[in-house]
Amino acid sequence: MQDTYKFKIQSTYFSLRPSEQKVAEFVLKNTEDVSKLTITELSGRVNVSQPTIIRFVKAMGFNGYREFKDAIIMEIGNNKSKKQELLYGFELNKDDLIDNIPAKTIGTTIEILEETLKSISIDSFEEAVNMIIKAKRIDIYGVENSMSVVSDLVNKLIYLGLNIRYYTDNYMQNVCASNLDKDDLAIAISYSGTSKNTVDAIRNAKSCGSKTLVITNFEDTIINEYADVSIYSSNSKATIYGSAIFSRSSQIAIVDMLYMGVILSDYDKYSKILDKNSIISEDRSY
Repeated sequence: MQDTYKFKIQSTYFSLRPSEQKVAEFVLKNTEDVSKLTITELSGRVNVSQPTIIRFVKAMGFNGYREFKDAIIMEIGNNKSKKQELLYGFELNKDDLIDNIPAKTIGTTIEILEETLKSISIDSFEEAVNMIIKAKRIDIYGVENSMSVVSDLVNKLIYLGLNIRYYTDNYMQNVCASNLDKDDLAIAISYSGTSKNTVDAIRNAKSCGSKTLVITNFEDTIINEYADVSIYSSNSKATIYGSAIFSRSSQIAIVDMLYMGVILSDYDKYSKILDKNSIISEDRSY
């Protein structure tokens, strides 16, 4: 997967210049057209200069436009050889067939994860990992659908031996937030970025001098006003009757990224801690 042109674009998208992002968006949405366009024609279609396109393909790791086009053509051929194509997008109505739900669900999840990869700033991700490993104490806040993601992050960080506090009660979340200081870290997880209880908790933590990390879906929301660092899961909406049913997929992926980032920050230290904790749980399995 890492060798595909699509993966390369998505994994570097956030670091591209705005003009190069225009090229990236056009390529992702018009792949077959791009495979037939010369660099002059692509320049005209996207309304950017040819040097911009050259910078873009080199940022993807290709030596030139010809090599980039060859990769696209090869991937188009590989995709056409697949027998089953996943259905992207999820609009559920009463006439849908139950047979289509597995493909729709997996297809939508894949699409959202790809959007998430485009939304991740490597600088923000690295800073988030540094904040976690340097914190004396870590509070984690969330409500409703986000609680499953909060619980997963709590479990992973506890297994790494970090000092974590986590309450499902919103009142206790705010009490904890009010007792943090500059050596602590508060993490808030909210798909919408507007959940009042979560916003109140992270605001309280910020006012006490704590460092703050927010995991949310949208950039222009109130919760980001109180974040030292924000990580965005994507800007896609996939809802059924108002419920963001796929939000957990991208947020869980971010939790896994943070978990692996912490381990890599001091592999020997954290692998020993994980080995020790795995012994504790050995007698709980058949």
